[in-house]
Amino acid sequence: MRVWLEEALGGEFAAARGLGGPGREHEGHELRLAWERHLGKHGWTCLGWPERYGGRAAPLEDQVAFYEEYARADAPARVGLIGEGLVGPTILEFGTEEQKDRFLPPIQRGEELWCQGYSEPEAGSDLANVQTRASLEDGEWVVHGQKVWTSLAHVADWCFVLCRTDPDERRHRGLSYLLVPMCQEGVVVRPIVQLTGTSEFNEVFFDGARTAAVNLLGAPGDGWRVAMATLGYERGASTLGQQIGFRRELAKVIETAKRTGAADDPVLRDRLVQSWLELEIMRLNALRLRGPEASIAKLYWSEWHRRLGELAQAVQGRAGLVEEAGELNELQRLYLFSRADTIYAGSSEIQRNIIAERTLGLPR
Repeated sequence: MRVWLEEALGGEFAAARGLGGPGREHEGHELRLAWERHLGKHGWTCLGWPERYGGRAAPLEDQVAFYEEYARADAPARVGLIGEGLVGPTILEFGTEEQKDRFLPPIQRGEELWCQGYSEPEAGSDLANVQTRASLEDGEWVVHGQKVWTSLAHVADWCFVLCRTDPDERRHRGLSYLLVPMCQEGVVVRPIVQLTGTSEFNEVFFDGARTAAVNLLGAPGDGWRVAMATLGYERGASTLGQQIGFRRELAKVIETAKRTGAADDPVLRDRLVQSWLELEIMRLNALRLRGPEASIAKLYWSEWHRRLGELAQAVQGRAGLVEEAGELNELQRLYLFSRADTIYAGSSEIQRNIIAERTLGLPR
């Protein structure tokens, strides 16, 4: 893996190294898309999938090894990760053979990109309150409603949409999980400008958007169970590669602390050591946690990363408060974007509820 990545990231893809990632998804999209297809062509996407659908049927240990080597090589942030890491495994678990044959190969080859249609203005962490609705008309599902904080919707070909298909049911019941094409009339995507000045999140408006009746994943009204399975995949092996990136960020913070003299401050030095210790604990937790316990990992890394962002500002001193030539530096961007970590993909409050109720068996 290491040799292949080193060779592949030379030549035409040399400029792709380090591109993309949180707050920087605007960087080199076309080059990263070409890289995604190059990975797929050589069998380095969807490693754990069955060989029939383009995977390698690789065990978890091999997948972990790849994600770690991928991060160490400073390879570009993946543009197909939502398809590979979220909806793909969900289709493998709940999809019909026809759905698997239709949707999985284009994901593996990097030919179709996906986004996630979960959160709404009144249903963020309270996902069961979704109001986007769909009805079956003439062999098609017709969708009306709004989604928000939809990452990469502006470049996605498809969206998996949690919506209400039984208006007489409430909360978790009566929801369905639809696969909806983005390139059609009735779908409007509006970027949301973030603290970093970039726009990888979006609002998505469905006004009579259509998808074929066969693009229902799972049974009608069973969307909550399917949606929860998707969230479980979101905490998968790729998070171990994420930690390599965290290690690189921490190294930058330590380097800056030495350069600015902040490392001589005993309080800041203690915070740096504590951050290093917690990162080691994070890796050990990720290696041992499975199932609902994975919420522990999300709660842990997001809170740690937000503290790292605050530490990144502290070690810069007053210089961290000023943009140079109108541009954020790496540590300023880390600070601003990490404010969102404890909110997206399930807020810290919701993660604590999941841990309490599903893992520890405490009352609601």
